[in-house]
Amino acid sequence: MSQAQAHSASFVPAGRAPVAQQARRTALAGLSVMLALLAPTLLAWMVDERTLIGVSVWDKPLKFELSFSVHFATLLALLPLLAVPARSGRALRWSMMAATLAVMAEIAWIVAQAGRGRASHFNNSTQLEAILYPIMGLGAVTIVIGAFVMGLLILRRGRDDFGRGLRFGAAAGLVIGSVATLVVAGLMSSGKVSGPGHWIGGVHSDATGLPVFGWSTTGGDLRVPHFFATHSMQALPIAGWLADRIAPRRAVWLVGAAAAGWLALIAATFVEALMGLPLVAV
Repeated sequence: MSQAQAHSASFVPAGRAPVAQQARRTALAGLSVMLALLAPTLLAWMVDERTLIGVSVWDKPLKFELSFSVHFATLLALLPLLAVPARSGRALRWSMMAATLAVMAEIAWIVAQAGRGRASHFNNSTQLEAILYPIMGLGAVTIVIGAFVMGLLILRRGRDDFGRGLRFGAAAGLVIGSVATLVVAGLMSSGKVSGPGHWIGGVHSDATGLPVFGWSTTGGDLRVPHFFATHSMQALPIAGWLADRIAPRRAVWLVGAAAAGWLALIAATFVEALMGLPLVAV
């Protein structure tokens, strides 16, 4: 593509500029809120001595704020891959708005439960918690559907002035990450494979978990495949970006191979967890 064609593909007509920027503004607002919450949550983590499942009650809010920050930053980084009509379309704008509102609701509940010293996940102890936990699950579905929609749009309506590897990696990462997350998280929250919680065997406490991640070091932990499923959204776009620079003519093939390998990693860690084996035994 020539420079003039690339400029034309990225040009936003004046009348559509505000609409084309709505999804970006929504994602930027989500990222800003998550980053703003990190400082007070970190302070609470440092001064509040209360614990839950062996670690600070503020561990979960801190991890979710970091995770959602990465999620919004990823969406913002990949938005320019979309042609202007796709960025202006209702599908992207509405799915982004719904996903952002779901993130806000979910993080509000997680923070509120941490403040109360109670679990926000796998907790049906009271009527309120029994009602809100499945609602929070619907919110999580809404979040990944937003990423799924964006992945499909990049696949079908991506700008051709970006490398094919990056476009395919972004689309594959968002779609695979969304579907794999729904499958793993759905099975985990249903309790059909692990009972109530994410542990399978071992010590049911994060006190003995892997540093930073908290994954069990004594038994199976479904958070491991959940992590790799969700972070397909970052791993495969990076693979695509690298493929464009290393072997641009074979970039799509290389991304396909990376996607297959990443899916195998998700499946392997899922089976490992079901067998009651930790990713790292200590």
